[in-house]
Amino acid sequence: QVQLVESGGGLVQAGGSLRLSCAASGSIFSFKSMGWYRQAPGKQRELVATITSGGSTNYADSVKGRFTISIDNAKNTVYLQMNSLIPEDTAVYFCNASRGGGSSPYWGQGTQFTVSS
Repeated sequence: QVQLVESGGGLVQAGGSLRLSCAASGSIFSFKSMGWYRQAPGKQRELVATITSGGSTNYADSVKGRFTISIDNAKNTVYLQMNSLIPEDTAVYFCNASRGGGSSPYWGQGTQFTVSS
């Protein structure tokens, strides 16, 4: 059973930067893709960014040019570097890992961060 543990949340001022980390309990080589999703109060969970095992990335329009997703295979960790933060980025951020092929994805417990104006 794979476990995903997010870290790096907190409070940051608008315009600031923050990096989230998601550490997997085992090797991430078996995953076809990993990603970050977020859920703001009263809203549905939405995709933020994904990265495939081949290194292809995909971003929500709202974060393009501000967020960068990356993987450190040696550390079994996926990162989300977030710059130029705005209050609308405030949410609980969840890490996701998928093996594809119709299998159920894995989710972390989420990490909260708030962007103050």
